[in-house]
Amino acid sequence: QAQLAESGGGLVQAGDSLRLSCANSGRTSGGSVTGWFRQAPGKEREFVGAINWSGTNKDYAESVKGRFTISRDSASNTVYLQMNNLKPEDTALYYCALDKSGWSRFRNLRSRYTSWGQGTQVTVSS
Repeated sequence: QAQLAESGGGLVQAGDSLRLSCANSGRTSGGSVTGWFRQAPGKEREFVGAINWSGTNKDYAESVKGRFTISRDSASNTVYLQMNNLKPEDTALYYCALDKSGWSRFRNLRSRYTSWGQGTQVTVSS
């Protein structure tokens, strides 16, 4: 059973950078996908990006392409979300989640992810 824990959030100014971590203390099977989602107050939880188990496939929402980068460290079973040039509209609670069913064209759908962390808050001031 995967147990995910996010960390690294905080309060920053526009243009700053943050790196979020998603540590998985459980077992991760080959073929699994780790996704990042975010939810701003009053809004739906939205897809930010995803990475497959080997790190060879990555995908990003259009709103973060060129600014955010996902990577993983297999040795520590940790996935990172490097966020550069942050904007006030990036303010949200950020979650990581695990999809055990593999890389799919539906990887942006919340319903595919069966394990979720508790989230870490990112606040970007203007």
